[in-house]
Amino acid sequence: MKALLIVAHGSRRPASNDEVQALCERLQKEKTAEEFALIRAGFLDLAEPSIPEGVAQCIQLGAGEVVVLPYFLSAGRHVSEDIPAEVEKARMSHPHVEIYLAPYLGSSPGIGGLLLALAEGCGKDDGSSG
Repeated sequence: MKALLIVAHGSRRPASNDEVQALCERLQKEKTAEEFALIRAGFLDLAEPSIPEGVAQCIQLGAGEVVVLPYFLSAGRHVSEDIPAEVEKARMSHPHVEIYLAPYLGSSPGIGGLLLALAEGCGKDDGSSG
């Protein structure tokens, strides 16, 4: 079984962490996520589960492969150093499981189109403002 662990930074604001959990639940229900039998959230800091804990939970639920996807917009220190280090810890703890690190969200070629789609139509009598 293949699992996806979406990794966000984590927040002191519980509602922010809940948003990431809700995203994972929505993706789990969508037919477009068929490649992944399991989709869970993990956090780098300030929330649980941590990345190694999230990987371990996926494995406990039967995953033989885990893809860790950083839910980050830019390649700062967390994306370039901290998350890879946490993924390596998980690999060392579970050598019998394939654990992959996917590219971070902001590196996706589709991100520009998504940003433009979000911005299109704003301010055109839709009642929204800055």
